[in-house]
Amino acid sequence: MEDRLRSRIDPELLRWYDASPGFDFDNLEDFVEKMNTLELEALREDPAVRTWEETIPGPQGAPSIKLRCYAPQEGTGPAPGLLFFHGGGFLFGSVYRQESLCQRYVKAVGCVVISVEYRLAPKWKAPAPVEDAYAALLWVHENAASIGVDPTRLAAAGLSAGGTITAALAMMARDRNGPKLCLQMPLYGELDWHLETPSSQEITSQKVWCYENNRTSWDLYLCEDKAVDYYDAPALCRNLRDLPPAFSFVGELDPVRDENMAFWARLLQAGIPVECHVFPGAFHCFELGVPEARISQKAYELSYAALRRAFYG
Repeated sequence: MEDRLRSRIDPELLRWYDASPGFDFDNLEDFVEKMNTLELEALREDPAVRTWEETIPGPQGAPSIKLRCYAPQEGTGPAPGLLFFHGGGFLFGSVYRQESLCQRYVKAVGCVVISVEYRLAPKWKAPAPVEDAYAALLWVHENAASIGVDPTRLAAAGLSAGGTITAALAMMARDRNGPKLCLQMPLYGELDWHLETPSSQEITSQKVWCYENNRTSWDLYLCEDKAVDYYDAPALCRNLRDLPPAFSFVGELDPVRDENMAFWARLLQAGIPVECHVFPGAFHCFELGVPEARISQKAYELSYAALRRAFYG
């Protein structure tokens, strides 16, 4: 199966694929510690981006939340704000995980990025990360002036599990009459816990995000004694009306491909403006693994353009 998958991968992505050690969820604590160390070692300052951290109250009865903020080093007046949610299968990652991507958003779009340190499974179950996301959205809206953000121009974006949180946050903000988002950007989110689509079962190579990783992710994230709802798995939401416009993309060789395509179609049917893309020969998180590849550059440019349109018209 791995060889058959390899023959379908974009040639510019093959070196990353061949070198990939996969995800060691059998030794989760050690794996998380290793990922945290690698994230900190990869941090690089960008002279065009100012970075600082905030600690804000969490949801009632929950721990405080760390925010890592990125803003243009030079700027005049309030800028649009982008709440960002890192990937990691609900199990690992931090506000340092996609630091270079947050810096690129600042430089390409001219926005302030607020990366949210949401709670992780298995210690914290669904919907804890979404409640953290909503608490962060409320705080940013109420404290916009102090961080140089225009509260009328707020968007949310996330990758993989962060994409799940992004989609669920848009629903929660609608349901609770919270701050309005001008764009939701859930990229290759884990949207459906059933894992019954062809793509969810098609990708089995453990060099990339695959069926087994997906199954472990959901099993450790969902509560055994609570019915799964759409804040946990956004594909379950029946009413998609009155949500913000959406931008998204996914790779052809991503196990979450089909559930994302189905979600895009249902958003469109509900009257929500959607821009969506499927990249041939691309696996989960392809643009992070090989950012210099042509399809990765295309994915980045499309996402920057979508944010610019949402923020500036």
